[in-house]
Amino acid sequence: MTAQLHCFGESGNSYKAALTLELSGYGWEPVWLDFFNGGARSPEFLAINEMGEAPVFVEDGLTLTQSCVIQLHVAERTGKFLPPPELRAEMMRWLFWDAQKGSGQQGTLRFLMNFLPAEKRPQDAIRFLSGRVQAGLATLERHLRGRDWMVGDAPSLADLACCGYLYYPEPFTFDREALPAVDAWLDRIAALPGWKHPYELMPGNPSDRA
Repeated sequence: MTAQLHCFGESGNSYKAALTLELSGYGWEPVWLDFFNGGARSPEFLAINEMGEAPVFVEDGLTLTQSCVIQLHVAERTGKFLPPPELRAEMMRWLFWDAQKGSGQQGTLRFLMNFLPAEKRPQDAIRFLSGRVQAGLATLERHLRGRDWMVGDAPSLADLACCGYLYYPEPFTFDREALPAVDAWLDRIAALPGWKHPYELMPGNPSDRA
């Protein structure tokens, strides 16, 4: 069967998995998760992922959750986006960093600032997370100065993970112009053959609920 990725366009974590699948040439199709109407809490979805989160990868009886696990599966199956063995630990270091200090905070801040009704947005939490996101982006900017890719001399899963939320148009205190190394790196990723914007690659867009 063709691999399926349960996902939705607004999800940067889904985008990391979808982009890895697409750029690797892996045969897959998206299955839209109606997240904003409670789809992740439905009994049907919880039966395939008890965590109630997207993305979920399903193929030939194999079910994988968590974007980095899916990315690693795709890379190991295709041989794409893996660095030389001596740099594997460095790639993993950035995958774990992204889950905690990158996407893990950017996604929450973006959700609070854009997808909650204005009167329900917790301003104290937004201020706190804004500082954390800025600190993480500063780390990314420092790392990318003087280098093209996160690890080694070619794009790897580290790049496809750390960019997960950085192509979205919704504001979450991320200013590409203020981070020239990050800006140039995002352009390099977008120039890879087969790259697509998250709202082009996966079903679901804020305009659907406008």
